[in-house]
Amino acid sequence: MKYSIFSLARAALTGHRGWTRAWRDPAPKSRYDVIIIGGGGHGLATAYFLAKEYGIRNVAVLEKGWIGSGNAGRNTTIIRSNYMLPGNVGFYELSMKLWERMEQDLNYNTMVSQRGIINLYHSDAQRDAFARRGNSMRINGIDAELLDAEQIRKELPFLNYANPRFPIMGGLAQRRGGTARHDAVVWGYARAANDLGVDIIQNCEVTGFQRTDGRITGVETTRGSIGAGKVGMAVAGNTSRVASMAGLRLPIESHVLQAFVTEAIKPLIPGVVTFGAGHFYISQSDKGGLVFGGDLDGYNSYAQRGNMPTMEDVCEGGMAVMPMIGRVRLLRQWGGIMDMSMDGTPIIDRTPVDGLYLNAGWCYGGFKATPASGLTFAHLIARDEPHKEASCFRLDRFRRGATIDEKGQGAQPNLH
Repeated sequence: MKYSIFSLARAALTGHRGWTRAWRDPAPKSRYDVIIIGGGGHGLATAYFLAKEYGIRNVAVLEKGWIGSGNAGRNTTIIRSNYMLPGNVGFYELSMKLWERMEQDLNYNTMVSQRGIINLYHSDAQRDAFARRGNSMRINGIDAELLDAEQIRKELPFLNYANPRFPIMGGLAQRRGGTARHDAVVWGYARAANDLGVDIIQNCEVTGFQRTDGRITGVETTRGSIGAGKVGMAVAGNTSRVASMAGLRLPIESHVLQAFVTEAIKPLIPGVVTFGAGHFYISQSDKGGLVFGGDLDGYNSYAQRGNMPTMEDVCEGGMAVMPMIGRVRLLRQWGGIMDMSMDGTPIIDRTPVDGLYLNAGWCYGGFKATPASGLTFAHLIARDEPHKEASCFRLDRFRRGATIDEKGQGAQPNLH
């Protein structure tokens, strides 16, 4: 069923009793051309693009829980393409362009809101670094605007200018950045992939791999054995776990990243704001809650929850830049498992195991990369060659010394 104002009007005449399921709930077939492990945004986007762009429709997406129950439903919904280094710039701008047409492509309201993002700076050195980043963006045809203190005060009058611990000197703005509804992105890709013939199989956990002469030929699951021509992994923070079933040890660590939302208040924050003297980022949801986050918990974990010291640290960052946030009650908190790579940049590549493909290492950048990740991973699986915008995300870059360290932190996964 195509969603439109006309289908809505027709449904209204029948009391909305004629709506069909957005996607099927099929039993697993004995074999697929491609199996994608992971029913989050990246896995579902990959399946959608395999069917739409490459004509491969005998595809299954296997999810151990329900689709979107992992990181896809546990992030702060920010989209942006304000990167500086070659390799990252083209990829994330591709993703931004796909975000801009997503609702038309999927025929689904993913609530993409290009409200803009402003990264605050608090020193001359930070201003120079942001100017360099902005110039790199503009050279590559990406919008960027360096704002001074007066411009920031005009756009964000609610910040702490009177007695700040870290004076706000300006910011780098990307007007095309913003937010999108994470659940709707998952549902939109699921519905569109289903319409193209993809099987979305929930409550189906992968417990092992089938091999023939060293090649992956299928998976073992809690719902039985399923054969496959190719298998792609898109399981975020569980990447190391799943890869170990195939005998792989990857340059990835799993860490917890917390996020928070407050009670609903009247409209306050027009876009996304990040604090440059600490790690704090905030936006306001359509329901009025302030959605914010900060640093990782700092230790390896597979738990989808965080600890109180990190919660306190994140809230301190918020209080430093906008003290009035202390008057708002915290509604809830949650954690997602981040797959942190050694250089802070993702991996989209074939693995050393024939027939097994890897999509991982997204660190903080997984949600905003969703559409480009799906397209480039689908290209890799279908053509057995990297997409040009993901050609730098090879697994062997660590051996070759071709790392892409956007933050300049070195081989320390929890610092990226």
